[in-house]
Amino acid sequence: MTSCSIIIRCFNEEKHIGKLLHGIMQQDIKDVEIILVDSGSTDHTLQIAAEYPVKVVHIRPGEFTFGYSLNKGITEARNEFVVMASAHVYPVYPDWLSQLLKPFDNPKIALTYGKQRGNEKTHFSEHQIFATWFPNQRAAVQRYPFCNNANAAIRRSLWEVNHYDENLTGLEDLAWAHWCIQQSYLISYVPEAEIIHVHEETSKSIFNRYRREAMAFKQIYPDQKFGWFDLLRLFSMNTFTDARQALKQGCFGSAIQDIITFRWMQFYGTYRGYREKGPLTWELRRAFYYPGMDQNLEQKIRHDVSPIEYPQQQHK
Repeated sequence: MTSCSIIIRCFNEEKHIGKLLHGIMQQDIKDVEIILVDSGSTDHTLQIAAEYPVKVVHIRPGEFTFGYSLNKGITEARNEFVVMASAHVYPVYPDWLSQLLKPFDNPKIALTYGKQRGNEKTHFSEHQIFATWFPNQRAAVQRYPFCNNANAAIRRSLWEVNHYDENLTGLEDLAWAHWCIQQSYLISYVPEAEIIHVHEETSKSIFNRYRREAMAFKQIYPDQKFGWFDLLRLFSMNTFTDARQALKQGCFGSAIQDIITFRWMQFYGTYRGYREKGPLTWELRRAFYYPGMDQNLEQKIRHDVSPIEYPQQQHK
């Protein structure tokens, strides 16, 4: 089996990191290098990661962008094939890695990405987004620059030519894929390489996610526009489509408020992001990457007293 390096960006992921690392240990590819790029976790993330063969790369919170953290991690990677995984995903099958790496048999493939699905905590509308963006049909050769670094792999030799853009607020994966297409390389979508992507977002977090992605998209494609008409049109169209799907699934009553809130935050955040001007300040970084955290994030919290060990609840 082909060896690979896995880059995981994380910050306070104690609820999820153990499941991802356990899933990596179950893969049919055993020669795996795991690199955790941590931007100042103050919970038990690093203690959990220490139970696995993981190399930790530390960066300061004020330095974080998605591109910067990936570049720091890939710099430490020793393998040609580099897999990116969000800290709050976990693989569904033990051949996740081998499926994700299989398209690299074609030397023109620069990047592969796999299917994503949500769990029981995922917003209804995001389930619909996952199904649209990551269908069940394979695209062995893709000539347009869509991908997602929550579940993707690249050739390190190409990254050495073109690192991820560290100044983008998001969509560093789209920008890198765009460069690959310009260089006449190809992308491959592999639905068999499936992960569960756990997003536990508040309304404000949804707004900020789409706001920062819109800022990045505008930077990558400066001629693109998104006005009030686009906001109202896309909000109405997607809300209607989701509501119709909820009716088919028999959950309209319980899902409709969540649908309206999610879609409004998605497209209002996009609208606001297109109008954002100025540099990526620390205030924006905190809003985008560290929501709800204290101003003194640079100072790592230390508490030498062991926490109370509570037994897990038994569910009948």
